Amino acid sequence: MSSKGSGRTGRWFRQALTRLKEHPLARIGPGLITGVADDDPSGIATYSQAGAQFGLNMLWTMPLAFPLMAAIQSMCARIGRVTGKGLAANIKAAFPPIVLRGVVLLLLVANTLNIAADVAAMGEVSELVTGIGRHVMTVVFVLATLLLQIFVPYHRYVYVLKWLTLSLLAYAAVLFTVHVPWAEVLRRTLWPRLALNADTATVVVGVFGTTISPYLFFWQASEEVEDMQAKRRSALVNDAPMAASELRRIRWDTWSGMFYSDVSAFFIILATAVTLHVAGISDIQTAAQAASALRPLAGDFAYALFAMGILGVGFIGVPVLAGSGAYALSEAMGWKWGLERKTADARGFYGVIAVSVLLGMVIQYSPISPMKALFWSAVINGIVAVPLMVVIILLVSKTSVMGRYTASRTLIVLGWAATAVMAAAAAMMLIPRGH
Repeated sequence: MSSKGSGRTGRWFRQALTRLKEHPLARIGPGLITGVADDDPSGIATYSQAGAQFGLNMLWTMPLAFPLMAAIQSMCARIGRVTGKGLAANIKAAFPPIVLRGVVLLLLVANTLNIAADVAAMGEVSELVTGIGRHVMTVVFVLATLLLQIFVPYHRYVYVLKWLTLSLLAYAAVLFTVHVPWAEVLRRTLWPRLALNADTATVVVGVFGTTISPYLFFWQASEEVEDMQAKRRSALVNDAPMAASELRRIRWDTWSGMFYSDVSAFFIILATAVTLHVAGISDIQTAAQAASALRPLAGDFAYALFAMGILGVGFIGVPVLAGSGAYALSEAMGWKWGLERKTADARGFYGVIAVSVLLGMVIQYSPISPMKALFWSAVINGIVAVPLMVVIILLVSKTSVMGRYTASRTLIVLGWAATAVMAAAAAMMLIPRGH
């Protein structure tokens, strides 16, 4: 290629990058990425099972979950932006060491198991779409996510994540390919018909457990700190003039991000309810199985949309899972951390990311079933979520931590309601099914 042609290509690339940076999507904060990470491939499997097994009668869970998940994520974002420190650093300063150690250890185990389930689903979907073996594709995805997180600075990497959030629109698009009885959808959302038995309890617990997850708490708080540092701003406790506008942005960012996540999950339950459940398919073990089952019922286009959505959110979910554990352990240990830092400056932080993702990949080649890994991840998350949510509410209520920017009474009430729901879910999960 001539130097003139090469110059034109370089200019075109720079202009395209500038347009992406100036696009409104690029100005949205961490809430959108966190919301989409909530609908990771293992989450899609849970929502698909809810729709396949119970039809329209599980749609009610999403309107209930929305204000609860949004309130908790808003608190986490507020903690990060006001204090200029992540969630783990704040827990370390305000609570006994055993609290932080227990939470971080369980978080790392749960995240690694969840990563294993997610990359397994991505490999399985890729095999369905391309015909290339799932284990080969799993290695490709793991290496791609690692290279992006380790070698691309945060201020560039975050644009990739934000554009990947559009992949969730695939689940809304699926609904245009099938018949949806909207009047019945509204009725069952407001007034479901459910038997109060162990099967119902299991799915309800699974839905709430995958919707309100501890790894999202740590990611949300730390991403606020990453954004603050990337823009060379100070923590709000030291920057009162910025407080009003930043707290408004956090409210909008977290509530809109969680709304996008919640509506997308609603669409996944709905899409599988009007296709798989209607066809008598009621047992879905993986997201890839849901995509495959859709093909003869809704056609190749719906199948392709569902499959591509799984891959898109997987590329967000896996880095968020690995990154949240790295943020938590690095702050607990006092290591330098941040996706904006070079690898040599934050070896421990990037080491946790690499080990988490590589262990998740190794599980594919071990006797451990990815679905068993997902089950234990859900159990651990259920155990961790409740005390962690109590800690978050206490932190965001303390003037010694938040100064004059403590959370509102409404946010606190919603936080305690979310904690009560998750406590009930965890209790139901731990009760033997024979009782």
